[in-house]
Amino acid sequence: MKKITITGVPEHFNFPWLQVVKRQPFLAKGIQLDWIDEPKGSGAMNKSLREGATDLAVVLTESFIKDKIEGNPALIIGYHIESPLIWGIHGSGKSEIKDISELGHGEFVISRYGSGSHLMAFLLAKREKWNLETLDFEVVGDLDGAKEALQDEIHKLFLWEKFTTQPLVDKGIFRRIGEIPTPWPCFVILANPSVLLENAEIIGKLRDLVYQESINLLQNPDYPTILSETYKIKLEDIKSWLAQTQWAKNGDIAKNTLQETMEVLKDLKLIEKTINPEELIFKSLVGLY
Repeated sequence: MKKITITGVPEHFNFPWLQVVKRQPFLAKGIQLDWIDEPKGSGAMNKSLREGATDLAVVLTESFIKDKIEGNPALIIGYHIESPLIWGIHGSGKSEIKDISELGHGEFVISRYGSGSHLMAFLLAKREKWNLETLDFEVVGDLDGAKEALQDEIHKLFLWEKFTTQPLVDKGIFRRIGEIPTPWPCFVILANPSVLLENAEIIGKLRDLVYQESINLLQNPDYPTILSETYKIKLEDIKSWLAQTQWAKNGDIAKNTLQETMEVLKDLKLIEKTINPEELIFKSLVGLY
């Protein structure tokens, strides 16, 4: 039995993937799908792709593009989510800071370098007109690491998807002092060249099954309740998230969106150069327009 591994964060965004993997649609072809949870986020998933530890991954767009330019061999086979990610800006629940304007500097805890929590800190700093050269980062691994770190480092900030952290805000573990959206579609689906070489047709069918699953779930009136119970997020928060989330339906990607994303990262000095958007994608599965 051949295996295809897919890695993603254990968050509500990836529920459609879990449902498709559960059905094991390719067993008759001798292919088993294995899902791997990666709580450490996109930086860790980029590492897994580089090392060949996973075949596919659902990664934050900005994190992958930076890593691709730095040598990641993986290729985009489509978006997963086409709408922006809304990042919550969090301080410790013990902090007295209530608004981002009260700060004049940037000290952050992040999951790892190259992660969304790291890269979005630069976008936030630019918005707030902080000095990008003096940003300070403490690597904490994952959400649990951030919870622990902010108990002691109450002056530092932590950026993470706002609905995932909402239960921690409700409990007073984190204090949310603002939000910042990505200026690009937030999640891309990536594949290693080796798995594409051997199973491009299957990978394309798998992606399309996830797209159809996303559509089908939205038509299920019980879907918000299922997500709420599965991920322990309040029902009203799940409904708000679903209302603002746009799921990819096909493999089409706008060339100018990829170009503009690279330009923003270059402007923030997070990448040294931009590349042709065609170098980011697997052309047989992506329609670049």
